Amino acid sequence: MFEHSGLLTDLYELTMAAGYLQTRFEARATFELFVRHLPPHRNYLVAAGLEQALDFLENVHFSAEEIDYLRQHPVFRNIRGEFFDYLAKFRFTGDVWAMPEGSLVFPGEPMLRIVAPIIEGQIMETYFLSTLSYQTMIASKAARVVTAAKGRQVVEFGARRAHGSQASLLAARAAAIGGCQGTSNVLAGQQFGMETYGTQAHSWVMAHEDETEAFAQFLDAFPEHAVLLLDTYDVHTAVKRIITMNRKPAGVRLDSGDLAKDSQWVRRELNRVGWTDVKIFASGDLDETRIAALLAKHAAIDAFGVGTALATPGDAPHLNLIYKLVEVERGGKVREAAKLSAAKVTYPGRKQVFRYSAPSGEYRHDSIALDGEPADGGEPMLVEVMRGGRRVTPAQPVADLRARCLAGLARLPRTYRQINRAAVYPVQYTKRLEALLEKLRRRIRRSALK
Repeated sequence: MFEHSGLLTDLYELTMAAGYLQTRFEARATFELFVRHLPPHRNYLVAAGLEQALDFLENVHFSAEEIDYLRQHPVFRNIRGEFFDYLAKFRFTGDVWAMPEGSLVFPGEPMLRIVAPIIEGQIMETYFLSTLSYQTMIASKAARVVTAAKGRQVVEFGARRAHGSQASLLAARAAAIGGCQGTSNVLAGQQFGMETYGTQAHSWVMAHEDETEAFAQFLDAFPEHAVLLLDTYDVHTAVKRIITMNRKPAGVRLDSGDLAKDSQWVRRELNRVGWTDVKIFASGDLDETRIAALLAKHAAIDAFGVGTALATPGDAPHLNLIYKLVEVERGGKVREAAKLSAAKVTYPGRKQVFRYSAPSGEYRHDSIALDGEPADGGEPMLVEVMRGGRRVTPAQPVADLRARCLAGLARLPRTYRQINRAAVYPVQYTKRLEALLEKLRRRIRRSALK
């Protein structure tokens, strides 16, 4: 019920909005969203969350009850009634350019650019940061896990570890954008058109009188899709029981123990009876590092279920996405804006990102340019997605976003997508952009001397 509420923002966004209105500060502003630095163990990010951000922009509003709440808030005691009248009619009317979901993103590069009346752009900040940060964080982790799996199937299992049901849905979606082939989350499958996967729990086996009965009953119910869990009691005994039953399952799952050693033994036993097409599925606190280590030991695993590491990635639990004003237009006059404090400098002006490739198709480097600069053979990464508060591009299926991510990863040279000790992908600012920053520095220094 709060999905499109204008109150889904920080209080200071609304106090600034009221201040702009009360002081008659009318301007059209440009804000950009980007990350200064990558988290540890990250070589790139995978853009995700744009669909939910655009949906919010098209539908955001303030209800009568919400406006009444703000009227009673002590911070707005001296704000004139026109502000609350403005909120009653509030709709987003701006333009948005963004990197399509599934695109690879590097530090400094704007993932999104919004041009709108300054109040509208200001109020959107909190929702943009939370929505794009969360899904981008998970999609980026998923891409690493998928890379480590080297073509083997990866399924997102994180619903029970996510921080709430809504987070579980968005985590499943983001993991799919990052390359996962499906999810265990049934609602995510229905909502986003994703493939769903499941096996059986230890409780199924424990609920039956003995393991053989548990396997038989499950095969009776799911003769074509049964994946049997091997490690409730003893892996070797479980496999021997399944083979003795002479009822071939679609797959078997290992959830604990020495996954490399056990998978090799299980594969040999299954192959011995001609069950070469029975898949071995592995789960249990897996992430990209552990998957890479398993495959280095020649683990005979066909598919991986990854839960906690995707829904709540402990090695990089947040992204330092920022949303900064880069340009203000008032009375037909444009003034570029930038933050100049030490270690937190931002670049002024509306920007575009160009990606340059070798003749082979491999990515070589990116250039962050002022909007309107010539591409010189580069691929522009920011595309128009909203004009006048309405989308100009349709929503894309998650499968298409996943394909974009995997295609981008395939074009990224191996040295930049290694799980450990990857090289830093080269990104540079154009000379015109550097010159504009220096011009702004001089203007601020002159202003300070007055």
